[in-house]
Amino acid sequence: MEALEKQSKRRQNLRRGIIALVVAVVIVGSAALFFQKSTPATVSIPTTPPTTTTTVGITSTTCSTSGIAVAGFASIPCASPAGTWGKAPTMVVPTTPAPKVLEVADLIKGTGVTLKLGDKITAQYVLADYASHKDLQSSWTSGAFSATFANGQLIPGWLKGMPGMKVGGRRELIVPSSLAYGPSGQAPIPGNDTLVFIVDLLKIG
Repeated sequence: MEALEKQSKRRQNLRRGIIALVVAVVIVGSAALFFQKSTPATVSIPTTPPTTTTTVGITSTTCSTSGIAVAGFASIPCASPAGTWGKAPTMVVPTTPAPKVLEVADLIKGTGVTLKLGDKITAQYVLADYASHKDLQSSWTSGAFSATFANGQLIPGWLKGMPGMKVGGRRELIVPSSLAYGPSGQAPIPGNDTLVFIVDLLKIG
């Protein structure tokens, strides 16, 4: 009789233990479900950044403008913003393959005297490297420069792409290596380098 009572108590204790275990599992499971619902979902961040246009001064994901077409020249599909004449410009260097021909766009149309070969000019310019998107030179930091607009004085890209520009204008030129410094380059400009210029024409004569 005593043995039966002990066995009955053991069964009761076992049942209580199982019930307590089930209750604990239900409570833990409910709590886990509650906290899972209140935790925001993880957002995966893409490892490849979107295609961007690297610029001298800024980075932009879109083209600003195609500029104003200049008759007789290939246009610039993604020209730099016009900015303000007489103030240092912001240059946008496209990420597309470098063009094989001279590309020209007026960012600001001038209203003064028209430039022609043989003129003495005063100008400001910014120069960037198409391949690396680096700013190579800027007269805005060293002062405006003067030159005779003639063979032997300026690169062929300028002599071909600048005539017809008026004082007060701002023009962008994308100059292939064949119209710039060729295979040898000229420090700090690498050989076979496509160049990007923005030029403000300040004065003729």
